[in-house]
Amino acid sequence: MNPSDFEFDKQHIWHPYTSLISALPCIGVVEAQGVELVLHDGKRLIDGMSSWWSTIHGYNHPRLNQAAKDQIDRMSHVMFGGITHPSAIALSRRLVEMTAQPLDRVFISDSGSVAVEVALKMAIQYWVAQERPEKSQMLTIEHGYHGDTFAAMSVCDPINGMHELFNTVLHQQLFAKAPQIGFDQTWQDSDIAPLEALFEEHHHQAAAIILEPIVQGAGGMRMYHPNYLKAVRELCDKYDVLLICDEIATGFGRTGKLFAYEHSEIVPDILCVGKALTGGYMSLAATITTQAIGEMICKTKAGVFMHGPTFMGNPLACAVANESLLMLQENNWQSQVANIEQRLKLHFKPFSALPQVNNVRVLGAIGVIELHNPVDMESIQAAFVAQGIWIRPFGKLVYIMPQYIISNEELERLCSGMYNVISRL
Repeated sequence: MNPSDFEFDKQHIWHPYTSLISALPCIGVVEAQGVELVLHDGKRLIDGMSSWWSTIHGYNHPRLNQAAKDQIDRMSHVMFGGITHPSAIALSRRLVEMTAQPLDRVFISDSGSVAVEVALKMAIQYWVAQERPEKSQMLTIEHGYHGDTFAAMSVCDPINGMHELFNTVLHQQLFAKAPQIGFDQTWQDSDIAPLEALFEEHHHQAAAIILEPIVQGAGGMRMYHPNYLKAVRELCDKYDVLLICDEIATGFGRTGKLFAYEHSEIVPDILCVGKALTGGYMSLAATITTQAIGEMICKTKAGVFMHGPTFMGNPLACAVANESLLMLQENNWQSQVANIEQRLKLHFKPFSALPQVNNVRVLGAIGVIELHNPVDMESIQAAFVAQGIWIRPFGKLVYIMPQYIISNEELERLCSGMYNVISRL
């Protein structure tokens, strides 16, 4: 890459959540290996973001590479309407085996946002099939994030979230105060009271409640008590409302359980997964529900579920995802994540003493440093790169979600680099 490449990028390429008027500088990555990004000048950065939480096996893994090569030699894509293929069958079989019963109907889609759109449409069509079309609104909690497409935006936090610009055109949903009791704190029933009141008043018009189980991601990296989710399941059963768990960020071991809903020993009615599904190789997601819900959805006038992406069930993505999930099981993800959690708690202890830091929290392979004041993105990004690490903060939050394969020495370098930067803010 040369200076003209960066200038073209600056002038013509729109990066996510980036201004075209005062664009943040971009670093040029030409290669990635293991947990490292290789820059155009040869500098190596330890990636603390797992490419937005997806590359759990690291970059350029030979088994995932081979799975992609083997599949592309057979076919890279075929329409899923009226056609099936071995990669989609193998992946769906594995997802059914990994998730709790009775989750056993798999809808494979393109991305996490689409998986959420699918889940919301499933919930609405389910009630239409029962001649209860008035149940068309979604319950949710503040500080949530579920994606950037229109229906997904409507269940993101309307005030503190990223999408308040669109509030006048989004479908108005029902929001309760977010849980306040942390994961390791003492549970009190009063924490569920605001949501319980919302259920009691609006259950006749509520199709489902959607939330991120245990850990709220891009809405604030908040970790709440498992009893809250358990109480949500009870409210859904009491008031005849479906429960949608958005595990796009938390699924596949990130919180120390294979799926975060397992912390509460409950099962959702609809489950969304994505991100780590392919080990970060390409975009793929799935929405999984039960036979009873799926069959009810198909009793509407249409007779089918009304959604069908062009690249649904893409063979190339399914083949890589199937291999990624097999590797997850064979690599003993439980011990990998437990080791990361133990070492994050150790390395994050010094942060608590810094006057700049408001809160430190760790769960599974998630580490969060919450500051008192928002960071200046351009300067802190440059400081992290100078330390040989890649971290992408937002607002007051500096957080990492490292790859499960990260070594103890690499994790220590990542945390010490964070400390060197934050302590100088």
